Amino acid sequence: MLDHTPPLTISREDFLKDGSDQLFREAIYTLVLSVEKLLRCRSAFARILGLTSSQFAVLMGVASQQKSKGVTIKALAEHVALAPTHVTTEIGRLEAKGLLAKRSNKTDRRSVLVSLTPKGEMEIARVTPVVRETNDLLFRNVGLNSLVKTHLMALKVVANSEEALVHVRHVAAATSKTKVPRH
Repeated sequence: MLDHTPPLTISREDFLKDGSDQLFREAIYTLVLSVEKLLRCRSAFARILGLTSSQFAVLMGVASQQKSKGVTIKALAEHVALAPTHVTTEIGRLEAKGLLAKRSNKTDRRSVLVSLTPKGEMEIARVTPVVRETNDLLFRNVGLNSLVKTHLMALKVVANSEEALVHVRHVAAATSKTKVPRH
């Protein structure tokens, strides 16, 4: 059997252990797996309310951000990390279900404020115990310090992601133009 050493996927010396990027690779795979599990939980919460995962994210986002006046679509889109056009579409669907209401924003005529309806508040109250119990299970062995560090790390990755995506798309586009067809 051949001894195979895979090429490094990162060049940062501080991320290498004994010249290997295995810890980095495992960390990335674990992060992706954890996000997939969180998204599965979100989908399950959504099913309880008869919603899509995106609709659930928007509904919970409104619940946490509306305060006493409502939340703008722009602020909501930033909070739930979805495109404003997608959030607008989902708000329309949730409004049709009687869960959200829109009204004009008196301080900015270009935007609207979104808030929960009484029915929306009842649905949030119905699903929140399941969300809380699930989160307690998911994070039972995670301390506050670990949560804060993970959040800060994720914010940095998100901040770096646009430049990284531009780079990889540029390389992919250049590579696909020079690719030789297989026979």
